[in-house]
Amino acid sequence: MIERITPEQFHAADGVGDWRVVGGVARASFRTGSFAAGVALVNRIAELSEAADHHPDIDLRYSSVSVHLITHHVQGLSMRDVELARAISIAAREMGVPADNTAVAVDE
Repeated sequence: MIERITPEQFHAADGVGDWRVVGGVARASFRTGSFAAGVALVNRIAELSEAADHHPDIDLRYSSVSVHLITHHVQGLSMRDVELARAISIAAREMGVPADNTAVAVDE
C-alpha cells in the first residue's frame, strides 16, 4: 500500500535538494540552455518514469524543463515521488543540466 507523506518528510529525504513542495506538489526546474538539451532530459525522465511506473507532469520550454510530481492514488506526496525526484536529479546532473531553485517557490 502506498502511504502519503508530508512536505516536511519529502524535504527531509536525501537527494531531493533540487525540489520544492508547492501546493502539495513536488516541483523542480532545470536550466537546459537549449531546446535539444531539454528534449534529451525529457526523454531521460520518460525512461525513468516508465521504469518506476510513476509519471510526472513535464513542461518543456526553449531553455528549461519543469517537472511536477504527485501520487494521484493518495492525492498527495509519497515515497514514490521522493524516489523519482532523486532519480531525475541524478540524471540531470549526469547530463550537465543544473537545477534552478529560484524558478520554484516553496510552501510556507
